[in-house]
Amino acid sequence: MSDDMARTAARILIETESVLFRPDDPFTFTSGRLSPVYVDCRRLISFVDARRTLMSLMAEQIKQAVDISTVSAVAGGETAGIPFAAWIADLLDVPMIYIRKKPKGFGRNARIEGIVNEGDHILLIEDLATDGGSKISFVDGIRDAGAECAHTFVVFHYGIFPEGIQGLKKAGVTLHGLATWWDVLKCAEEENYFDSSTIEKVAAFLHAPDDWAPARSNASG
Repeated sequence: MSDDMARTAARILIETESVLFRPDDPFTFTSGRLSPVYVDCRRLISFVDARRTLMSLMAEQIKQAVDISTVSAVAGGETAGIPFAAWIADLLDVPMIYIRKKPKGFGRNARIEGIVNEGDHILLIEDLATDGGSKISFVDGIRDAGAECAHTFVVFHYGIFPEGIQGLKKAGVTLHGLATWWDVLKCAEEENYFDSSTIEKVAAFLHAPDDWAPARSNASG
C-alpha cells in the first residue's frame, strides 16, 4: 500500500465526513467507551465519485497482494460489507457471495448466500476493522462452508489495536486496509483540516486509547 493511496483514501474519508474528530464532545460507543474520533464508512455509498475512487484503490491493492486468477469469489459481510464486495466483484470480474452474521433460521438455513464450493479461495471484503472480531466470525463462516479465506480487505482499519491484527494472523488471515487513523491524522494535520489543539487531543487518544477517557476525566476534574 503506497503512501499516495493511503493519503487519497484518508482525504476522501475526511471530506465525506466518514471520519469525525470531536475531542471536546466525545462519542460514546455501545461498550461505554468514550472516543474523540468516530468512523462511519457506510456514508461512502452515497458518494459516487468517492466510492469509485476508493474501490479502484482497493482493487489495485488486491491485485498487488494476491493472484486474482486464484480467487473464486469475493465475500461481503452482513450488512456493511455487501455493497463494497459487489463493487469489487464487478471491478475484478469475479463472482460475489455474502455472509450472514448467523444462519437465517428458515428455508435452507443458509449463512452464505451465493455459490460456494469445497476448496474455493474467497476474499473477505468489509467496510472497516476495529479489533478484528467480526472478521474472524465471517472467516469462520466461509471455512465452515468448505472454502478457504486467508485475506480480508477493508476501506479503513483503526490501526491502534494491534491485538486485533495479531488475532487475525493467528487465525491465518492477513488484514489489508486503505487507511488507518494514523493516515487520517497525518492528512488532517498536514492539510489543515482541523486546528492544532484538535490534532493534539486526537493524537493523545490514538497513542493510548484505553487511557484517554480516564486522563480526560482527571484533567477536567
